[in-house]
Amino acid sequence: MADKKRAVVLLSGGLDSATTLAMAREAGFACFALSFRYGQRHGVEIAAARRIAAALEAVEHRIVDIDLRQFGGSALTDPGIEVPKDRAEIGGQGPIPITYVPARNLVFLSYAVAWAEILGLFDVFIGVNAADYSGYPDCRPAFIESFQQTANLATAASTEGKGAFAIHTPIIEMTKAQIIAEGARLGVDYALTHSCYDPDENGTSCGRCDSCKLRLKGFAEANLTDPLRYAQ
Repeated sequence: MADKKRAVVLLSGGLDSATTLAMAREAGFACFALSFRYGQRHGVEIAAARRIAAALEAVEHRIVDIDLRQFGGSALTDPGIEVPKDRAEIGGQGPIPITYVPARNLVFLSYAVAWAEILGLFDVFIGVNAADYSGYPDCRPAFIESFQQTANLATAASTEGKGAFAIHTPIIEMTKAQIIAEGARLGVDYALTHSCYDPDENGTSCGRCDSCKLRLKGFAEANLTDPLRYAQ
């Protein structure tokens, strides 16, 4: 592996990060997948991340425990806040939804860069998307550009001239339909993924939260069938 490019790839268990991992592999990277148990309201996505990492042959898959429930402020980390369902305006329209987890991608990318520095590599992939998403500010190109600059100011490896960190966002300008079509081309098994914010006790997706609706819309626009089962 010494002569092969290597990268840390953030892997949530959803279709965006699964597609990003597949794209990193196609670009010739040996991938080290990184997932988080961050106090989210269910563990279904972590199980999905394990399946995806195995199927896409990640060199290593780390699952890191952090607890953002201590701060709350999001329907994904505070059980007292209901996940919005059946919203008419999704895809970046209107106010930032309550499913936004404060500074989540900032935290995740910081961990990814820390692991990358220990591994002696400088490429990090994240499946953020600014074209067809839920309006989260930490999915925007301006944030990624700023974080990359910060990473190169904050690390010993960069300041000592060993390399420069690059934050890769291959799906950032793609629609959900384009992401799904690209993943299908790369052989991603979307039956392994999970997107729902509020699955039932059996892990079945609700079909009504913003994430489910964006996913279903993407599959419909890509003229493909979503392999997941939905409660509604």
